[in-house]
Amino acid sequence: MFSLENIVRTNIKELAGYSSARDEFKGTAEVYLDANENPFGTLNRYPDPRQVNIKKRLSDIKQTKASQIFIGNGSDEVIDLAFRIFCEPGRDKALTFSPTYGMYDVSAAINNIELIKQPLLADFQINLNQLQPYLEMDDVKLIFICSPNNPTGNIINKEEILYILNNYHGIVIIDEAYIDFSTKASFISEIENYPNLVVSQTFSKAWGLAGARVGAAYANEKIIDLYNKVKPPYNVSSLNQEAILLALNSQTKFEIEKNILLIEREKMIPQLQQIPIVKKVYPTEANFVLVEVEDANELYKILVNKKIITRNRNSLVKNCLRITIGSPEENLKLINTLKEL
Repeated sequence: MFSLENIVRTNIKELAGYSSARDEFKGTAEVYLDANENPFGTLNRYPDPRQVNIKKRLSDIKQTKASQIFIGNGSDEVIDLAFRIFCEPGRDKALTFSPTYGMYDVSAAINNIELIKQPLLADFQINLNQLQPYLEMDDVKLIFICSPNNPTGNIINKEEILYILNNYHGIVIIDEAYIDFSTKASFISEIENYPNLVVSQTFSKAWGLAGARVGAAYANEKIIDLYNKVKPPYNVSSLNQEAILLALNSQTKFEIEKNILLIEREKMIPQLQQIPIVKKVYPTEANFVLVEVEDANELYKILVNKKIITRNRNSLVKNCLRITIGSPEENLKLINTLKEL
């Protein structure tokens, strides 16, 4: 049985979060003498610490409550704060599935948390039989599930995720950084049903705002309250909040650009499959494809010399490159270069 009270670190439960000047006064005024700001300039005022306008807009788009949304400095902050809130350093553990996104490993190490890496099956799905013992361990506080998974591109089966949510007493974080490119529905619709569910998304991929470094988490109000209590007071700058709001209010542009990438993805896959040095193109529901070649290390170097940069994932999946779907012109240059080889 899941109990949020039992899983939160004691010091976090007792923590009185920092109350900033903008937390204590939320209205508008003519004179601000409360935050020790410089009265001159255009970026002299602190940003909204609760990102109210972004949450209001997202609540309409995602069909959820603003109180169920946390806005972070990239989705990496969502990951890091989860360790800080739920895992006692040097004692508790977290679990993820390999191969997957490398920041789970880095954040775990920074927070002195052992990260258990459960190998995925050959089709990159979860092996529930091998996972079962970990679901019953009291010191395994977090499970990270990247879906669509990075670097493999596949969606993790919904039935397996639901089994974990129903049979695990810790926090399940579903990282949906690439969900906008998928045909499958987001797990945001399940946060009312599962008190241990956190869904992480980002503006760095389909929204084209990697430079803004803004991510979001969706969960029940009690978990979001913990995130807000632990986060730095002004974790998202005014400039970045403005960039996110501009994008959220440009839905047509978002859909047009996303559809271009989806069309390019479907064009690129058969083109890659016809190239002799390509041994396999894995199915994908992300804005990238995982491609097995004869020698990933050598091909990566050749492409670098031709000023085409891919991601060498040979250390995670043998002889595989991860290739992002670029513009039509970029994709054509890649395909033509590979054909010449």
